[in-house]
Amino acid sequence: MPSRVKALTRSGPLSALAVAASLVVVPAAPARAADHCARADRIRVPGADRQRVACLDELTTAGTVASGHTDPADWAGLTPRDLPVPSGVPGVQIDGHFPDASTTNTNHGWRHDSQFVIRLPDRWNGGLVVAGTPGTREQYANDRAIGDWVLARGYAFAATDKGNTGAEFFRDGGEPGDAIAEWNTRVTQLTRAAKRVVAQRYRTAPRKTLVTGMSNGGYLVRWQLENHPGLYDGGVDWEGTLWRADGPHLLTFLPPALRHHPAVAAGGPDAGRARAAMVRAGFPAGSEFLWEFHHRYYWDLTQRIYREELDPGFDGDRQAGTPYCAPGTPACDADYDYAARPRSVRRAVEKIALTGRIGKPLVTLHGTLDVLLPIGEDSDVYARMVRQRGRAHLFRYYRIDGGTHVDSLFDAHPDRLRPLVPCHREAFAAVERWTGTGHRPPPSRTVPRTATPDPVNACPLG
Repeated sequence: MPSRVKALTRSGPLSALAVAASLVVVPAAPARAADHCARADRIRVPGADRQRVACLDELTTAGTVASGHTDPADWAGLTPRDLPVPSGVPGVQIDGHFPDASTTNTNHGWRHDSQFVIRLPDRWNGGLVVAGTPGTREQYANDRAIGDWVLARGYAFAATDKGNTGAEFFRDGGEPGDAIAEWNTRVTQLTRAAKRVVAQRYRTAPRKTLVTGMSNGGYLVRWQLENHPGLYDGGVDWEGTLWRADGPHLLTFLPPALRHHPAVAAGGPDAGRARAAMVRAGFPAGSEFLWEFHHRYYWDLTQRIYREELDPGFDGDRQAGTPYCAPGTPACDADYDYAARPRSVRRAVEKIALTGRIGKPLVTLHGTLDVLLPIGEDSDVYARMVRQRGRAHLFRYYRIDGGTHVDSLFDAHPDRLRPLVPCHREAFAAVERWTGTGHRPPPSRTVPRTATPDPVNACPLG
């Protein structure tokens, strides 16, 4: 545990205040030792009904794991095993939550959703990075993949649990789609509050605010830049989830996977036909070595819980269907047909739908071997949406050859896959330059899986 850990707690509602930020990031003067955690007890997170402030010698996971200021379970499996861990980032961490009625997040023993973490390094570069979590994880999920790196670069970093967590997130909200819609609201809320906190800590507003995230976190980036571009200078979307009322989306391509993969795995006379059906549904040819893992751990659960959130009437009173049901079983998600469902289901998806009408620079990256969000059914479609909205001048799209949805799978298949974390860092640096000096990133393209002695750290975009 770091030698200096001082906790300060305050609860009580405060009014929110948005602080505009659009200037180039300029490194701040290094903090003097005497300034370490000075005035930390004066920080108030606008709108929070609980906060806990800690003065830490290390804000990255090099120190927060031992000090208890992160939860490794939140980020387990999201990064390659050999990803370096930066260190030497002292500063202030604020944990807390905004008012909320749901209780799925158990971090700190609070049993309270809308938890957040804000980290304020002593050596601040003038910028703020905001992130929502991937999947249905809690607020520390981005600590290894994103937080460590941006903190080491001098950014303040803020992350939210999105307002509900876990495999039963669909229990939150009054109507179908409300739980996912809350994710967007909570990122907006945290961004406004974090800007105010930065101004309190450093006595100046952030000069640059960037938003980034992976998977569901990438969806949040897209939605924020479409709906609240004034809060940000730009963003990086790492394989964001696509939602469109007309599809494609999870509920259009996962049911064919559940229907056909068992025949592929059995290897009998129907295997070839089933494999062809999988490819037609969007799962890339050449990704077959990943199918069994995703069938076992991702496809079934993901289909059932998101279908329950958006179409709870499909299985009547049952909660999230029947795991691994055989096609033909009543109310089986393997037989789910989004196009045949009532208009009310489309209205639920419309609550969370994307448009492509981004208002600030955005870089999207996506792996060509992603078999949870197949690239042809997701980011390829979103790139067309952005172009159709006339926003191509604000957009770059990098298709990462050999990338898949979860970087930890690189450790099992280093000869077939490449991790996306170094590609995200290259994309982030490109957005820094784009929103700072106006230097535009390389043109959109497919980034080849070239031989490199250090694939965990190298991913030239062009």
